[in-house]
This record gives sequence, structure tokens and C-alpha cells, in this order.
Amino acid sequence: MHFGLTQEQEMIVSTVRDFVETEIYPHEEAVERSGEVPEEVAQDIKQKCIDLGFYACNFPEDAGGAGLGHLDFALVERELGRGSMALTHFFGRPQNILMACQGEQRERYLLPAVRGDRMDALAMTEPEAGSDIRSMRCAAMRDGGDWVVNGSKHFISGADHADFFIVFIATGVDDTPKGPKKRITAFLVDRGHPGFAVRDGYDSVSHRGYKNCILEFNDCRLPDAQVLGEVDGGFAVMNTWLYATRITVATMAVGRARRCFDFALNYAAERKQFGQAIGKFQGVSFQIADMITEIDAADFLTLSSAWRLDQGLPANREIASAKVYASEMLARVTDATLQIFGGMGLMNDFPIERFWRDARVERIWDGTSEIQRHIISRELLRPLGA
Repeated sequence: MHFGLTQEQEMIVSTVRDFVETEIYPHEEAVERSGEVPEEVAQDIKQKCIDLGFYACNFPEDAGGAGLGHLDFALVERELGRGSMALTHFFGRPQNILMACQGEQRERYLLPAVRGDRMDALAMTEPEAGSDIRSMRCAAMRDGGDWVVNGSKHFISGADHADFFIVFIATGVDDTPKGPKKRITAFLVDRGHPGFAVRDGYDSVSHRGYKNCILEFNDCRLPDAQVLGEVDGGFAVMNTWLYATRITVATMAVGRARRCFDFALNYAAERKQFGQAIGKFQGVSFQIADMITEIDAADFLTLSSAWRLDQGLPANREIASAKVYASEMLARVTDATLQIFGGMGLMNDFPIERFWRDARVERIWDGTSEIQRHIISRELLRPLGA
């Protein structure tokens, strides 16, 4: 891995950072206060991203995307991490799992999502099925040529703006030596489909304006044409396309940490106590040193995992390491920044308290820190027979 960026990668970084600073930052305070992204603002961000040529940049050129590799896309996500997720959501990164679309699905879902004509949302989590996906209760039963779905999903990010949903549903049970094991299938479900409803979710302290919703299925009939991938092949689809979502969390954590660090560094240089800048006191200066060291370490760890994917190398452990380290690093950096700001760090005069609140969820979604550590240890111990 080369640690320096190419000229094209430097251009990607500067272009996306300029976009975030000019198109995202000015709206952040209003979104924080209202918890809403005005439709005209959302559409303006979306159209400017399309005009810039970055919408669906995570998709290959033959699908209409910009064809960025994993490393290049990680750089995009890192810069987007500097801004409010409620707003950068409209920068447009459809779920790459849509590459599993076949036949007519490409015209109905994949290509419109890449063009920005339709937005998608991914739905796996349930009240009784978070990290343990196989415990999901939302189930589909065969009835003639259709599947009849009953159950619910919650914590579904971006569902309020989605035109269709990629939903993982239990479609059977196998008896195994370790007990019953549910089979999972991915379905494509349109908003407004009979028997399917999108409800308001919960109020979260993290990422205001980036809402979560509840999905409800009541005798919802879906034909085989709505199956994404193969029947009972949900895990195969996940393993093929969803592994990189953890890199997204890691890269955005790095971007947010760098923005937060800039506040800490400048405040430490400007704020005076006892006749000198507080950055001259070892208690503050050492925190600054530790923060930048951790940010750089998380950055390189994350980019190296993306680079491994581009090289076709195994990267499951490295991605898990990046996700757990970067998300926990962000928590430490935001907390240290708040400490440096003192009481003012808790006031909404500065975005520090927002960074601090937003950081908490990163250790939970897309696989908790505990799940990431399980992945890491399993990858190390299994070859040894443990």
C-alpha cells in the first residue's frame, strides 16, 4: 500500500470536502434545531451531487456510477463524515447490494437508484433481532406463487425518504445439531405496497434529522420477482455486498474526528488561563498529542482495509479492526475535545456537544464493538483449531 494519495485521489478529497463545507455546514444548525431536513434542501444537495458526478460513485460505470474503487470511495466517505449525516445522506450512496439485481429488477431498482430517481433503505434489524440476525421474527410463508410477509423491522435509517426497501426476512427453518437455524431471504419492497407500512421510529440523541423508522408487514404479498438474489440466499447476498458498510462507519468516524480535533486544537491555542494558552499546559497538550495519534492510526487502519479489498485480499478481520477502533477512537476524541472546551463544550453555541452525542451510535450500528471483536478473534483462532 502506498501511503501517499494520487493526484486523482487528492482531487476527490478536496472536491468532496469543499462540497461538505459549502453545501452541508450552512444547514447543520437548522437541522439540529428542527430535527428535519427541508425537502428543498435535500433535493438541492442531491442535484448538486449529481451535477458534480459523485452521485452513486460507489457503483461501477456499467451501472451508471463513477466506478470508484474501495479506497477511493473510502476517501469520499471520510470527507462526508465531517458533515451532518441527515444532510450528507442526500449526497447519494445507494446500497451496493443492489448490484445483486437481475433482469427487470435492474430497470426497476438498480438503475433508478444509481441515477438518483429512487432512493433505497436497508432493513434487517428487529426488536428481538439486532446482532443476532437469525433470531428475526419477520417471516414470509409460501401461499400459491407468492410470499406472505408478517412482522416488523425497526431502526431503519433513511426509511423516511426511501422509495423502496431491501428487506431481509426469514423464509424457513432448518434443524441443525446446534438447534433450529432460520433461512433468510432478501426482498425488494416498494413504498406503498399493499400490506406494507412505514411508521415513525424513535427519537435518537445521535444524528438528529437522520431518522430511523419502523416497517410493518401485515399479510403483505410479494411475488418471487421481488426476491433479491436467491430464495434462502440472504446471507450469501449479505456476505457478497454488505461487508464494506463497516468501512463506511470507520471512514466517517475518522472524518468527524478530524473536524472535532480542529476545534480542540484551535481552542487550545486561543483559550487563555493563568496568563497563557491552555495548550501550553501538559494536561491539554498531551491530550492533543494522543488525539491526533489515534486519528491517524484509525485513518491508516481504515484505508488499508479498503486497499486490501481493491487488491482482492482477505479483509474481514481488517475491516472489523477498522470499525471497532475508529468508532471507539471517535468517542475518545469527542470526549477529550469536550473536556478541553470545559463547560462551553456542553453548550450548543459550539457543535462539540453534537459531535459527542453523535459519536455514541457508531459503536452500535453496523455491528457492535463486541461483534467486531468476535469477528477479529474468530479469524485469528479458527486456523488454529480453536
